Amino acid sequence: MSEITHDTLAGSAEDGQRLQFHETTEHHPETGTLLGFWIYLMSDCLIFASLFATYGVLGRAYAHGPTGQELFDLPLVAMNTTLLLLSSITYGFAMLRMQMGKLGGVMVWLAITGLLGAGFLGLELYEFHHLITEDAGPGRSAFLSSFFALVGTHGLHVLFGIVWLVTLLFQLKKHGLIAENRRRLFCLSMFWHFLDVVWIGVFTFVYLMGVLP
Repeated sequence: MSEITHDTLAGSAEDGQRLQFHETTEHHPETGTLLGFWIYLMSDCLIFASLFATYGVLGRAYAHGPTGQELFDLPLVAMNTTLLLLSSITYGFAMLRMQMGKLGGVMVWLAITGLLGAGFLGLELYEFHHLITEDAGPGRSAFLSSFFALVGTHGLHVLFGIVWLVTLLFQLKKHGLIAENRRRLFCLSMFWHFLDVVWIGVFTFVYLMGVLP
């Protein structure tokens, strides 16, 4: 079994040797990873849709306990929302630097994005700790169970996103802006912006509507 060249093709036509062709192109389509990641995001949408639906049913089941109007600190939540939305903007700056081929700029903006995400998580953990110390933990009522499930699931996604971001920083430092890392940046970008969209729903549906009488 020999490697096929133009000379081999010409010679084989004369001496009748049997040819075997080897395809050197990549079978995996260029957009296959992005398509697979979109499918994953759609499955994540189903998870959050079920959590939103659960909260919609149980959001007023206070069991004679504290209500959202009594518990929610809107200035704190607004600050948290600002941090997460800013992190989406800084990630956009990182993608712009990637398109310009500037590795240093990509890494700087990714680091800022991670810090903003960590700040968001810190404020969320502070809120959870405050609620639990006020005897408003997830076991207090169906309202609080559904609240902690929805907001906590989103927080876990942000944590996983930060871990992914830190891992990607190491990959960028070691290998630079290779095609694989560019694809990973695109996937993480979709994931991060998806979390922003979900949080806007949480902020509106849970917090803003929760403080209404």
